[in-house]
Amino acid sequence: MKPWSDTLLFPKPLREIRPRNADAIPSAVAIAPARASEEELQASYERGRNDAEKALREELLQQRAEVQELVAGALKSMRESVPQIVRDTETSLVALALSIAQKMVVELPITTEMMEAVVRDALTQIEGTAEFTVRLHPADLELLQKSGSPLIDAKDDSKEFRFVSSSDVTRGGCLVQTRFGTVDARRETKLDLLQRSLLE
Repeated sequence: MKPWSDTLLFPKPLREIRPRNADAIPSAVAIAPARASEEELQASYERGRNDAEKALREELLQQRAEVQELVAGALKSMRESVPQIVRDTETSLVALALSIAQKMVVELPITTEMMEAVVRDALTQIEGTAEFTVRLHPADLELLQKSGSPLIDAKDDSKEFRFVSSSDVTRGGCLVQTRFGTVDARRETKLDLLQRSLLE
């Protein structure tokens, strides 16, 4: 007998087709693989969820440690930089104050009273010296002479002194020379000493 080789065509889809011994298969056996598959899927899902939660916790802990390290580094950097900022600010403020003071002093009009005060202040530093020379800017010496300043015309038999003009002395200051040294009472010298004392 020849095997069947023709294709069967049905006008409608087949329904309720069962294998020949379908009644012999118990229903429990047929359902068991489906239940087992659902339980495996649930267990696999739980494992996946637990693994994901664990990985997320570890990542969060690592990120928190990194943030804490960054914060600690920033705080340390700020603690180290604040003293330097304070020092730089103090230096800048002192330089600004000195610059303003110098500008104000330079712009002050030079009067007889001011020049007499400068010379008297310089002379207090050489008390007890019998011989000295006061060097003034030519315009300042002329100012004292024209105003008839008592400093120029003062007579003291115990002291020998004279006033001379000198281009080495800037306006508003003086140099007092003695046998023991020189008292520098020029404006720029006083400002320089003030600057050094403030910046030390």
